[in-house]
Amino acid sequence: MEEITEYDINLDSNLRRNPLDPERNGRTIVTGDHRKEFYIPCTSSFEESSGDLSDDSEDDSDDDEEEIQEDFLPLPPILPPDLDVEDPLVIDDWGFSAIATSVYQYAEDVLRKVWMNISWTVCHFHTLPQWLQDNDYILHGYRPPLQSFKRCLHSIFSVHTETGNIWTHLLGCIAFFGVGVFFLSYPTPELSHVDKAVFAAFFIGACFCLGLSAAFHTFLCHSEKAGRLFSKLDYCGISLLITGSFVPWLYYSFYCNFYQKIVYLSVVLVLGLTTVIVSLWPRFGEPKFRFLRAGNFLAFGLSGLVPAFHYAFSNSWALAVSQAGMQWLILMGSLYVIGTMFYALRIPERFWPGKFDIWFQSHQIFHCFVVAAAFVHYHGITEMVQYRVSVGECQFL
Repeated sequence: MEEITEYDINLDSNLRRNPLDPERNGRTIVTGDHRKEFYIPCTSSFEESSGDLSDDSEDDSDDDEEEIQEDFLPLPPILPPDLDVEDPLVIDDWGFSAIATSVYQYAEDVLRKVWMNISWTVCHFHTLPQWLQDNDYILHGYRPPLQSFKRCLHSIFSVHTETGNIWTHLLGCIAFFGVGVFFLSYPTPELSHVDKAVFAAFFIGACFCLGLSAAFHTFLCHSEKAGRLFSKLDYCGISLLITGSFVPWLYYSFYCNFYQKIVYLSVVLVLGLTTVIVSLWPRFGEPKFRFLRAGNFLAFGLSGLVPAFHYAFSNSWALAVSQAGMQWLILMGSLYVIGTMFYALRIPERFWPGKFDIWFQSHQIFHCFVVAAAFVHYHGITEMVQYRVSVGECQFL
């Protein structure tokens, strides 16, 4: 009869071993002449509880440089090579209880591993590392640093502080992508390739802005480096949306004024490129520059007032409304300004801290205003192209 000593398993230990391991945490199983050890590293790429997430200044630099070790599943149960599993007497000697216990422990190890890969606990604001702290009026419901793009994608379907921010712009991106594909692919003899290219500039800007915004809020908690990268892409997307919104309005408003149209389009492209360059400034995404970011994009958007007033004074208010969709332009601008004010002033959570941690926080409201303004602008430029199609080409005297 083989000697089998008692053993236990510490699931919280740093070494994960095979369920029929000859040595498990200091206690030994002796199975005849067979004595083997299997060491499986068991590391977690993120802290399992919010209490373990601290932002001690002494460890910040070390944590940022620490590499993530890859996880491994435990090995399946391994029986001694000379064990005749078809002989009932041998199995009886080995012991059904030992085999059943080993299989159970193996399954437990696998389930624990899977759970560690997909589970995380929401955190309080003050337990977050410095680079994840942005809005101190949002107190609870934050994701911890997940350090895995797969986990970040899975978190889209969980409830946390970024859930509303992700879905407001993700759904908007899907909507504009669908509308854009339909509009550009639908056979319309009245529209030339140039007309569709002008609309394509708007759809591309809208999809990039909303898509990159959703990506930023999804991968923000991956790591400090990833957060900064997607933050810059988010700001570049805003610049693309503003630029893409200007293109069709300027093209159709100054349709019969070639030189004015070229000048304004050139200025917008230069301003858009400048805004993108400023957005790539490493410190542009820091919380203390929130008003600078808001002011930068607001100034770029309000620069459209110059060609708008030019058109109104050169023609008349009636023509500006009927031909240039001025009322829709004003409504779009108002929605952008109102949304930006919610974002910059952090209304309403600044008045009721902790009450809008998950839903109806300022950033979500800002997102809703952005999507609404983009659809208003789309409606306005479709009316402009309908007018242009109805009157035909320019008539020069």
